Amino acid sequence: MADSIVIIPTYNEKENIEAIIRKVFSLPVSFHVLIVEDNSPDGTAAIVKRLMAEFPDRLFIEERKGKLGLGTAYIHGFKWALAHDYLYIFEMDADFSHNPEDLIRLREAVAEKGADVAIGSRYITGVNVVNWPMGRVLMSYYASAYVRAVLGVSIRDTTAGFKCYSRKVLQTIDLNNIWFVGYAFQIEMKYTSVRLGFNVVEVPIIFTDRTQGQSKMSKGIFKEAIFGVLKLRFKRIKPAQGN
Repeated sequence: MADSIVIIPTYNEKENIEAIIRKVFSLPVSFHVLIVEDNSPDGTAAIVKRLMAEFPDRLFIEERKGKLGLGTAYIHGFKWALAHDYLYIFEMDADFSHNPEDLIRLREAVAEKGADVAIGSRYITGVNVVNWPMGRVLMSYYASAYVRAVLGVSIRDTTAGFKCYSRKVLQTIDLNNIWFVGYAFQIEMKYTSVRLGFNVVEVPIIFTDRTQGQSKMSKGIFKEAIFGVLKLRFKRIKPAQGN
């Protein structure tokens, strides 16, 4: 059994889902994949289930009743991965904005180099973003600067959604006490990891915006991130009971 599981939340990803799964399974390091599927009307789940017959014991799906938010999808996946004894647990988008080949470097950072959390970072070596309009690049870059200033963390890419967690991090974080469901979820998980004393590192990646399917970004998600940071500044963070 592989010790690594890649969690991919999906909603209307029929254009990408088969290709991203096949790419992960083609890598020289063995990864399992868990799809957390939010009842996509476009048939994403049917594609995954067809592939499960081809990749038994490597590909899994958890179906939910509706579009319940990115954060709750990942928390659902985290709990599933912990229950199934994985050591290295990854977040990755379905749309190839994250290069699956970088999974190997994220895993190395945690499994071999002593990190507890490895972030696939767009901003640790400048700005490494492809196909975004300049306005969105600036919004994302300065949002991370704002988060660093408010929360007092040194992470350059605070909203990144491409990450590897060691099992002990997700066991220690009280997943039932995570507040946010949109992009602020990504900030909250990093901030919580730092506050609990874990070694969080950034691994440089090139982020390429999706070419297939529709972006899930919205003004509401961005607003949650901006105002959520102010609330996070005053959150009391304690480890999960039993840790």
